[in-house]
Order: sequence, then C-alpha cells, then structure tokens
Amino acid sequence: MTSASISGKSKWIIRGLYLVTDRELCLNHSLEDIINFSIKGGVSVVQLREKKSTTSEFLQIALNTKRQLINTNVPLIINDRVDIALASRADGVHLGQSDMPVAEARKILGPDAIIGLSVETWEDIYNLPDLSLIDYIGVSPIFATPTKSDTKGEWGLDGLKKIRAKIGIPLVAIGGINATNASSVIEAGADSLAVVSYLCSAKDPETEAKKIKRLF
Repeated sequence: MTSASISGKSKWIIRGLYLVTDRELCLNHSLEDIINFSIKGGVSVVQLREKKSTTSEFLQIALNTKRQLINTNVPLIINDRVDIALASRADGVHLGQSDMPVAEARKILGPDAIIGLSVETWEDIYNLPDLSLIDYIGVSPIFATPTKSDTKGEWGLDGLKKIRAKIGIPLVAIGGINATNASSVIEAGADSLAVVSYLCSAKDPETEAKKIKRLF
C-alpha cells in the first residue's frame, strides 16, 4: 500500500449532512451522545477534529468512535492526522493546505480511503493536486464562524457557485452553516454541508440534524 502508483477513490460518496466534532463545544451532551443523536437525525459523515489533544488522546477518541460507528454505515474521517487515521483504521482523512500532501496521504492510506482537501483561497483552487486522488473538496469557510478563526476570508455563496462551475467532484461546504441558510448553500452547489457548533452545542442534535437532512 505504499507504491507510488496508488491512486483511486474510496467507495463512499460524500453527500448530505457532515458532522465535524469539537469537544469544547459539546455544551449539553457528551461527544458520544452527540454523534449518536446526530446520526439518528441523518448525519452521513463524522469527522473527528481534535486540535488540542495529545496524539495518544486523539488516537483513543478515534478508536472509541470507530467502534461506535461500526454498524451505522457512517464513515469516520480524521482531521489533519494521517497517522491517527491509519492507526485507528478510520475510513479517511481530511487535509488542510499545510498538512501532508494528498499524493503522500493516498500512498499511505491506500486507494480505498476517503481523502478530502480544504480550499480557502483561489490560489488553493488553481494549485489543486490531481483530483483523481481526492474524494471531495472542503470549501472553507462559506460564512464567518468562530469555530475556525485562522481563515483567509469568506467564500460566500457567489464564491461557492464559481468553485462549483470549475470542479466536478463533491464539494463540502463549511463555516457558519445552520438551518436558516443551509438551503441557499445547497442551491449554490454544495453536495454536503459540514457543521460544528450547530450540532455539537445543540440541546437536541437529532432534531437539528433533521432540519438540514430533509433539505437533501
């Protein structure tokens, strides 16, 4: 699985509602319960994002979540860390522009792993790697959001529409998305909507998930 010739994409098609976790925003429920409730509400992808955890902590959370998702048909994606994805046997990894290059991640994780890549500027779009190596593009952020403060500006709906016109693979929109604006983001070209605080901080994640899931 380390051959330089490895390419391909996973069996998963990234569509629908996509949960990105943040334990600091889990105000009303445990992380495990938020994931369970969100899946009942229609979440089709779970990404673990652990910016402040040690490697051992992150790995343990990933292993626990992988077990939690075994019978759900919901893939587990690890944010940034290819090593954690590999060690936990997660279904894939989501990479930022400063993370491991997509081609190297594909060599390590193999042809069946989900690999997503964030884009924050038009320069990122112009310098995209071979799209045959990527399962989806994460367009970040659509709107301003306090959960990600290191961004380089907002794409907005017009920016998303322009990206949609250029890129044929699935687009995952993230940043300030909630039930009131989700429909407009889908209409602008998003195949999937990623949310963080909308579900992590919700009193009733299942009900909130259903509000967006029904739009698909």
